[in-house]
Amino acid sequence: MNLTVSKGLLEEVSANILVVNLFEGVKVPAGATGAIDIALDGLISDFVIAKEGFTGKFGSTYVLPTYGKIPAEKVMIVGLGKSKDFSLNKLREVSAKVVKKCLKMQNCKKVVSILHGAGVGGFDAQNCGQMIAEGSYIGEYSFDKYKSEKKTKKIEDFVILDMVEENCKKAKAGVKKGKIIASAVNFTRSLANEPAQWATPSKLAEIAQSFKELDVKVYDKDEIEKMGMGAFLAVAKGSSQPPKFIHIKYKSANPKRKLAIIGKGITFDSGGLDIKPPSSMLTMKDDMSAAAAVLGVMSIIKELKPDIEIHALIAACENMPGASAYKPGDILVAKNGKTIEVDNTDAEGRLTLADALCYACDLGVDTVIDVATLTGACVVALGNVASGIMGNNQSLIDKLIKCANQGGEKLWQLPMFEEYKESLKSDIADMRNTGSRMGGTQTAALFLQNFVKKVHWAHIDIAGTAYIDKPVNELAKGATGAGVRTLINYILS
Repeated sequence: MNLTVSKGLLEEVSANILVVNLFEGVKVPAGATGAIDIALDGLISDFVIAKEGFTGKFGSTYVLPTYGKIPAEKVMIVGLGKSKDFSLNKLREVSAKVVKKCLKMQNCKKVVSILHGAGVGGFDAQNCGQMIAEGSYIGEYSFDKYKSEKKTKKIEDFVILDMVEENCKKAKAGVKKGKIIASAVNFTRSLANEPAQWATPSKLAEIAQSFKELDVKVYDKDEIEKMGMGAFLAVAKGSSQPPKFIHIKYKSANPKRKLAIIGKGITFDSGGLDIKPPSSMLTMKDDMSAAAAVLGVMSIIKELKPDIEIHALIAACENMPGASAYKPGDILVAKNGKTIEVDNTDAEGRLTLADALCYACDLGVDTVIDVATLTGACVVALGNVASGIMGNNQSLIDKLIKCANQGGEKLWQLPMFEEYKESLKSDIADMRNTGSRMGGTQTAALFLQNFVKKVHWAHIDIAGTAYIDKPVNELAKGATGAGVRTLINYILS
């Protein structure tokens, strides 16, 4: 889909579908929708609203033939909901819904849309352009790589039209940024949707090495062992797939700060010897969703040109119950020398993150953010609506929550009370890798904190938001790209 911005009048443009909008409860449309209503001799107000009862409820649509009164073949009226509830996040979502609706229609190669939100919505045209672009490309996405019959319906041209030159100029800048962000989200979704037979640790390393103009170092098993990453290597022992530790570096000319982002990279999680039941293994290809998110961010970072230094880290491996698999009761030595008693081999992600956190803290960065599909407890607590966040610096947590909200993602802070630490105590090692079933997300974060030193640190648990089994907001069923927009907004903040 080629999404562009043009100056012009709606009633003069040729298109298969012309998209206008309506706030809930409006009886006589104004602005651009009003202009089209007049051009159609009152069909929107007198027929669609008065007789058909279209109310403008958020996300609802009504498609109306134009009967040759204007060059566009059909008009789609999309409901924006109540004006007091409308937001930029709502604009992104409704833009995705419009594209999805168009893709279900016959002969919809060219779509022209008004610059939603920049008129009576009262939002800056640049922000509106960005949200429309993000929503449109996210809404267009599908993963049919392995289907014999591919989806053939496509929108070839999507044009945002406005009659004000300054609005067009701003919208173009917004669209450019929105395209970049959406491409990172969709890159992440495609990678996380891939089966584990394809998305192996070696494949993740190969993808990282394909990023041009970024410094990429991939460490193999022997090098990982030399670095003392005993916790990470233990998890990898049961798999025939070799582990890979991936370090991607981006640096601007004059970096204002130094940041490390870590993505959990378990490319398949069987649970190890503490094997999962079959139903729990069905979506375990997505246990590398956070690694996919980090790769998604780094895939577009050169286009955004932030004035910082970024170190993206992934400890990639499989957790399998092979003959050499690590066992309950084993004692592991992490990179910082701390010892860990293995209480459960299905609490493997925190072990790989432990060594990655040690590595990150040795880089001289100011801030470390790790993202992981870490605990089922987070799914129980927050469902698929929000990701959990914890850390050692409240300002960092607050900023990440704000960045998530701006990106249409939700973060909810969970406590890290000292009392939770009790369940991590071991009789024979410095700690166990799991605690009580109660407060499982918090105890996992407290475990990770043992491997953080002298940096501001935040941990984001995306276990419930990385993969959805039915459409939510602008997202389709499957991998969501959780964390990408939050990280990008934080990097650009």
